[in-house]
Amino acid sequence: MMNVPEGFQPLFRSSPLLDLLGPFFCRQDAQRQLVVALRIDEKHCNHGGTAHGGLLSTLADVGLGYAMAFSREPPQPMVTVGLRLDFCGVARVGDWLEVHTRVDKLGQRMAFASARLHSGERLVASASGVFHLP
Repeated sequence: MMNVPEGFQPLFRSSPLLDLLGPFFCRQDAQRQLVVALRIDEKHCNHGGTAHGGLLSTLADVGLGYAMAFSREPPQPMVTVGLRLDFCGVARVGDWLEVHTRVDKLGQRMAFASARLHSGERLVASASGVFHLP
């Protein structure tokens, strides 16, 4: 049985890729921004025993994408146009990794968001994304 911090629920939508990588969880923070999280498992790690950069990129894209889609009423699917990720720490097996998102700007056709990936108080990565409304 996985230990999930209080307030987190299973991610409300999934995909074949997320089913392979998950389970993913989510909640809203005090500012009503989306937080997406994942417990790091061996399947998420590189040969060095830390969470793979591709997983961190995927987690950032999922968090940012969901935050953008659900920032509109009704929710609208958006397509990732650009994703930037700066790695500044590591996550290890057993770590609870959270993506704290922030919607920076919503335009008519483009939207911008940023995120910080944390394991506890430790910053693992920062990300920013640009999204297109199809």
